[in-house]
Amino acid sequence: MVQEEIEIPMADGAADAVVYRLEGEGQRTGVLHLTDIGGIRPAYRDMARRLAAEGYVVLMPNVFYRTSRPPVLERKPGDSEEVFWKRFAELTSPLTPEAIASDAAIYVDVLARHPSVLPGSRFGVVGYCYTGAYALRVAAACPERIAAAASFHGGSLVTDAPTSPHLLLPSIQAQLYFGHAVNDRSMPEDAIRKLDAALQEWGGEYESEIYAGASHGWTASDNPAYNAPQADRAFSKLTDLFAAALP
Repeated sequence: MVQEEIEIPMADGAADAVVYRLEGEGQRTGVLHLTDIGGIRPAYRDMARRLAAEGYVVLMPNVFYRTSRPPVLERKPGDSEEVFWKRFAELTSPLTPEAIASDAAIYVDVLARHPSVLPGSRFGVVGYCYTGAYALRVAAACPERIAAAASFHGGSLVTDAPTSPHLLLPSIQAQLYFGHAVNDRSMPEDAIRKLDAALQEWGGEYESEIYAGASHGWTASDNPAYNAPQADRAFSKLTDLFAAALP
């Protein structure tokens, strides 16, 4: 496995990122792998490596580069919920829909120009937790380049705001997958029902399901909610999606 630590010039500075790919020659499909609110760290590096081992060139950027380099969020024993949510706001408030769309175009361009990526191919994107909605925004911002997008325990996919991610569906040309957590305050069952209704009206190819017994954050091995069997199932669903939609 080849690991490349890179710097990406952005409109608002520079984003640190890592690229994983199998050793040897040959060009492969690119995938944008987005971390949860905890940012780039060992658990997500392992997830990106695992995906790259399936034969993809995986770009994992620090989407929170405007605020911090890793570690972007460290929860210490005794920290209150107020401390967590203050830091959450610091990390996410610069990521307006316009900023995400701008960043998405650059990340996709970096993938497209990587010498190990198949020229002219369409890409996949996957997001977790906060970046589940981010993945949808990437698919909407770059519809001609994104063929598959997945969200696992994604939060706030449906809101009452005029900028709600689900309202972007008409701009998306990708095959979609949503894996929801149970009893998720960031994506309650009513919001899931609204998302499913919007997906049905959209008419594209998609799957949306709730993972039984899996709480928010179940895919990350360093999360207290980690559920290994369901994390493996999520990975299988992700690779199935990419195998079906990508070259």
